[in-house]
Amino acid sequence: MVVQRLRLVVGLVALAELVVFLLVAAWIGVGWTILATLLTGALGWVLLARQGTRALADLRERARSRQPAGRDLGDAGLVAVGGLLMVLPGFLSDLVGLLFLLPVTRRPARALLARMALSRLPGGLRGPVHVRSDRTAPVGGAARPDAPLVIEGEVVRDADPRP
Repeated sequence: MVVQRLRLVVGLVALAELVVFLLVAAWIGVGWTILATLLTGALGWVLLARQGTRALADLRERARSRQPAGRDLGDAGLVAVGGLLMVLPGFLSDLVGLLFLLPVTRRPARALLARMALSRLPGGLRGPVHVRSDRTAPVGGAARPDAPLVIEGEVVRDADPRP
């Protein structure tokens, strides 16, 4: 089922790209259309190199400072996908790729994709998850300073996500 949907989407996107290419060729000429396609591909390489380097530097900095890299990891993924879309021939894919590559439009694109992904998750996985725990007394008297802290508890999913 998923493979059939994917084939259908890829086929429709390829058909739309072909129609747009032919419309642009009829409007400005075949030579200029081919030149524009080559220029947008070159622009895609330049933007991918520039934004990709910046995104990877941000990821390295997050790793060095031991901070979670959620947003930066999402940005790096969007830059990679945007660069691929810009390099592939086609004006529609160039437009979407440009939206993923530019920092100004990347944030709304990331938010939209996150919302779409969350809407497809089952209700129990959407969160928030409330955790209740009870500290236990150390076994055998006083705890050693180098002993790990053990917290026993259970994860409880409330029907109502409000605390």
